[in-house]
Amino acid sequence: MADWLEHSVHVDQDVAIENVWQLWSDLEQMPQWMKWISSVEMSPDDPQLSLWKLETGGLSFAWKSRIVKKVPLQIIQWESVDGLPNKGAIRFYGRKDGSSTVKMTVAYSLPAILARLMMSSSFVDRVVTSTLQADLDRFRDYALARYPKQSE
Repeated sequence: MADWLEHSVHVDQDVAIENVWQLWSDLEQMPQWMKWISSVEMSPDDPQLSLWKLETGGLSFAWKSRIVKKVPLQIIQWESVDGLPNKGAIRFYGRKDGSSTVKMTVAYSLPAILARLMMSSSFVDRVVTSTLQADLDRFRDYALARYPKQSE
């Protein structure tokens, strides 16, 4: 039996939602800002399917993921179809001042005994959450470098 662990983080940025959406829609660019993701390759046969590789601390995982919901400028939702069980969503919120917010929720399945150990360890939860937050902070910087705020 497996348990799901979930983490949510968000970042505000001075980049228009259309530009933020464009960057996130190109999944192969994610290793530019996601520390543990070493590669994302889109399937040549199915634009909703991708192969992901995660590497951290000598551990390596791979999985195939399918986009299950994609609403332009609102949400990209996925779930794994092979390999490391995971699912999640990136949500996009535009603001009147031309800036935006990105919220990322990631969930992954672990064997029940391992999940209980991790859930009882606030250290592990803090490491994963802080890594995901750092990823979004890097994304904010990545987006701002590509779409600098114009002085008014």
